Amino acid sequence: VVSKSAMEILKDLQANMPALAKAIPQVADDFLKHLLPDALKEGVVSSKHKELIALGISIYARCDYCIAIHVKKCLEAGATKEEIAETCGVAILMGGGPAATYASFVLKAVDELEG
Repeated sequence: VVSKSAMEILKDLQANMPALAKAIPQVADDFLKHLLPDALKEGVVSSKHKELIALGISIYARCDYCIAIHVKKCLEAGATKEEIAETCGVAILMGGGPAATYASFVLKAVDELEG
């Protein structure tokens, strides 16, 4: 389970990504500059709802970095704490106890990143 704050996780990711981009520049470029923004852009499904979906998958996948990023992006897209909490509920439905442990970090991250 997550042992760092959301801000620490985001800082770690920011510090680590340049090494990945250097090692596999084309893959990193394709992911960060094309796939990520294209998949989450406004469309028939709103960006906010796409971020909530990504957050639910992040909880299910038990990815600390993904959770921190998508909590931040959910808030930036206008999601409320209540919408994020309900997303946690769906992730727990699909992922059981392990997802519940990561969902508890989500609400802590919301409180940390809202301010």
